[in-house]
Amino acid sequence: MNDPKLIVPLSLLSLVPATVGAAGKNGDSEPSINRPNIVYIMTDDHSYQMLSAYDRSHMSTPNLDRMARAGVKFTNSFVCNSISGPSRAVLLTGKHSHMNGMIDNSVVFDSTQLTFPKVLQTLGYQTAIVGKWHLGGRPAGFDFWTILPGQGNYYNPDFITPQGTEKCDGYVTNIITDKSIDWLKHRDTSRPFCLMVHHKAVHRVWMSDTTDLECFEDKVFDIPENFYDDYAYRKAAALQEMSIDKDMDLAYDLKVRNVKSRFWEPYGEYNRMNEAQKKAWDKVYGPINEEFAAADLSGKELVEWKYQRYMRDYAKAVKSLDDNVGRLLDYLEKEGLLDNTVVVYASDQGFYMGEHGWFDKRFMYEESMRTPLIMMLPPSFQRHGDVPQLVQNIDYAPTFIEMAGGVVPEEMQGVSLLPLLESKRKASSAARHWRRSLYYHYFEYPAEHAVRRHYGVRSERYKLIHFYGDDIDEWELYDLKTDPTEMQNVYDNPRYKVIREALHAELERLREHYKDDTL
Repeated sequence: MNDPKLIVPLSLLSLVPATVGAAGKNGDSEPSINRPNIVYIMTDDHSYQMLSAYDRSHMSTPNLDRMARAGVKFTNSFVCNSISGPSRAVLLTGKHSHMNGMIDNSVVFDSTQLTFPKVLQTLGYQTAIVGKWHLGGRPAGFDFWTILPGQGNYYNPDFITPQGTEKCDGYVTNIITDKSIDWLKHRDTSRPFCLMVHHKAVHRVWMSDTTDLECFEDKVFDIPENFYDDYAYRKAAALQEMSIDKDMDLAYDLKVRNVKSRFWEPYGEYNRMNEAQKKAWDKVYGPINEEFAAADLSGKELVEWKYQRYMRDYAKAVKSLDDNVGRLLDYLEKEGLLDNTVVVYASDQGFYMGEHGWFDKRFMYEESMRTPLIMMLPPSFQRHGDVPQLVQNIDYAPTFIEMAGGVVPEEMQGVSLLPLLESKRKASSAARHWRRSLYYHYFEYPAEHAVRRHYGVRSERYKLIHFYGDDIDEWELYDLKTDPTEMQNVYDNPRYKVIREALHAELERLREHYKDDTL
């Protein structure tokens, strides 16, 4: 890593050109795609590491893989601000957090502003959202909506509707899928539609359908190489409170009974269950709790036990999710809707699966900033396979508007991904003009997990981050080619001087381009 030959000259940095994006707001050529229906499936905290189309080392997700085989998989997909509410606001508005106003989860989303569902309505689309909203207030721009209050619950959840609140019996991922299919059955078949299926899964505290509780109990997950990271020369990483060792709660997170917990209601989900659900739950977790109490673990044995429990519970929730994606795809296929429907799968951000010893997200580091993005495409689209260009969740709204035949509003800061989905010739042309860097800004501090505010730029190879605040003013630079796990901060390495200066210039250019004057 210290070999000077590894440091490329300024001219080879491959940063974004003066004209950001693809080929203008709507591309240089008119779209050749007929107006398709759009089904957008979004999960919460689903890491790309736990989706086998991206990484086969942990588990299999056959239905999500089915989507990737029938369309495209974006291999460099990222978010602008790795936290739930802000990410959802970015999705709706096509604007960075500082522009749409939802900088953190404490803010109520301004639903009077322009969103892509509102634009789709003007284009004759029916719009619906089912599941997690997490933006405060009530949805606007939807002909139909039924949403979870706040984070929602995994078992027997409440749903808010225009008519009031209703409690639904069952498991939340199944219920959201049932409601989505029911809306499809009763929609106006003379009009195109956009259905947003927003799952609670796989958000903390990682609970699966009772039919999947016994899955993965015999699996031993490999511990990440940097699980015991000491955070040397990375002050912000050392200050966080998202450690599996110190911050993952035995009762709240890992379902251990009769232990002290810092949470007011450590077993709230269990208390929502009916007798049949509790019986299934106790059958699996009762023996686990007994074995844990008898083992009397401490030190390294305890933290690695916590890691295995975390991974198993998370994987169970992903399996329940994948099964329900399959149910929805099967319905669309049976009704002949896949012939003219784009099905999109994404998460609101990435998640740590033990990397750096962590769970949760928030940081600009890869596992948090990177998110899965898969598009199952109808036959009218000619692109299949991997799409390597740098894309971000500000791009979703422009993409859906352009798919619907609309003009992307000037206020939207993302660019349509449609040119990358065209014929090989058109996609190659778009790729030559595509952006070469991404902008990120995380605002939520002080708050849970104690991740400091920071902003930065990610190019195809390098990442520059500035952590700022009353107790921190630190810069970090990573060479993602030689250090993909971001363990070596080379900001002060003289061999990276040219790179550092170029990234600083690019960061300031992006801040100006995206009008971020919040500092």
